[in-house]
Amino acid sequence: MNLESPKVTVAKSAEYLYNALSDVKNFEKLMPENIAKFEVLGDDIFNFGLKGMPEIKLRLKEGVPHSKVNLAAASDKLPFTLTANLEAVADNSTGVQLVFEGEFNPMMAMMIKGPISKFIETLAENMNKL
Repeated sequence: MNLESPKVTVAKSAEYLYNALSDVKNFEKLMPENIAKFEVLGDDIFNFGLKGMPEIKLRLKEGVPHSKVNLAAASDKLPFTLTANLEAVADNSTGVQLVFEGEFNPMMAMMIKGPISKFIETLAENMNKL
């Protein structure tokens, strides 16, 4: 299952956003208002829960300086990645698009597609809070 957020333009440099997204503590600023839990578990891993959804652990994986930050589920139960693609538009303007990729059975995919789409859309909209 592949889902993409709308592309948003943020009035920050690609370098700034890359560094901000590489620090897992900053993801709390991006979370939707219905967040029930957010906990930093280490330098590269955090746990979050939204009301009515199971908690998810995300681990910072590889990144490409100033263009891509890749996160992956720390559990094998729901294998997925969340990638932030950064595209410098100008010195202080960056296009950001989030891409969610996961391997789910058709029933699970049908159940989570709506909530996950809304979630990554909210994360993208909140990028200007960094």
